[in-house]
Amino acid sequence: MTTRVGHAFDLGPMPSGRRMQTVDEQIVRAPLATIFKLASEVELWPRYLTHYRYVRFRTRRSDGGGLVEMSANRPFQLKTPRGRLSINWPTWWLSEMAVDKNRPSIRYRHVGGITKEMEVEWSFSKSSAGTHVRIVHLWDGPRRFRRIGRLAATRFIGPVFVHGIASRTLAGLAAVAEREAGKQQQ
Repeated sequence: MTTRVGHAFDLGPMPSGRRMQTVDEQIVRAPLATIFKLASEVELWPRYLTHYRYVRFRTRRSDGGGLVEMSANRPFQLKTPRGRLSINWPTWWLSEMAVDKNRPSIRYRHVGGITKEMEVEWSFSKSSAGTHVRIVHLWDGPRRFRRIGRLAATRFIGPVFVHGIASRTLAGLAAVAEREAGKQQQ
């Protein structure tokens, strides 16, 4: 069990001018408080999301964020002469996480893994149909492979891995939030 230590990370606003940008967004037919709670309680994600291998807090901060280690699988379907083959490509990253209940938003800055220096923001706003959730990932690619890294980030890592995992995460959490909202209405 981790303990809450120190003040929230101040990750500031999302930067501009990054080469890779992925945006995943969805209307969730549930109250903002419901989907925000599910999104901010990341240590519970493996319960709801089959593609998440684990989520572990190394340290906690006063806002509910902290230093969080995450691992998810990126599933792929391959065609073979004998039919389809399903494989899971494991991914891993370490992030500083800040939770802003007033805004409401959740910010991440990747500080470990191949996506080090990636900036992420989950934002939430009320809509007539429920809650609009938007996830933005910004990155310039792996620093140690600057030239090829930019190309890899914009053509492969962003659209294939980041979007592939983020879209599944958002859809999965939306389904849980919508089920909870349906139970509350009964």
